[in-house]
Amino acid sequence: MAVQKKTKLAIESYTEGVGRRKTAVARARVFEKGSGITINDKDYLEYFKRESLARKVKEALEIMQKGYDKKILVHVAGGGIQAQAEAVRHGIARALVSANPEIRKQLRSQNLLTRDPRMKERRKFGLKKARRAPQWSKR
Repeated sequence: MAVQKKTKLAIESYTEGVGRRKTAVARARVFEKGSGITINDKDYLEYFKRESLARKVKEALEIMQKGYDKKILVHVAGGGIQAQAEAVRHGIARALVSANPEIRKQLRSQNLLTRDPRMKERRKFGLKKARRAPQWSKR
């Protein structure tokens, strides 16, 4: 979905993708002009201090190879740091596909467009946790 946003200097067009993982939600915007990845108003290396998490964020761009000249703004909330990194990766991949549908096959083969459905199971009433029942006593 291409959107044009009016700023003080000029009209910038971008494509947007929403990525999710567990309870983390990331809204990624890929701009045509500029470079760099910004997550919640910080550089992605500053936001994700662990190298493995920073690598996850760039995974979709590395597959694309020519995508390093794009400016990417991401707003992420909820979940833990690992789930946020995976949500950002999912959002960036979806935004890149909406900008350039030809790369869909490459990203699909690497499972970057698939939302990971694993979530924490809800707690049921009468139980201590999702499945843990109170200790049973015979007498």
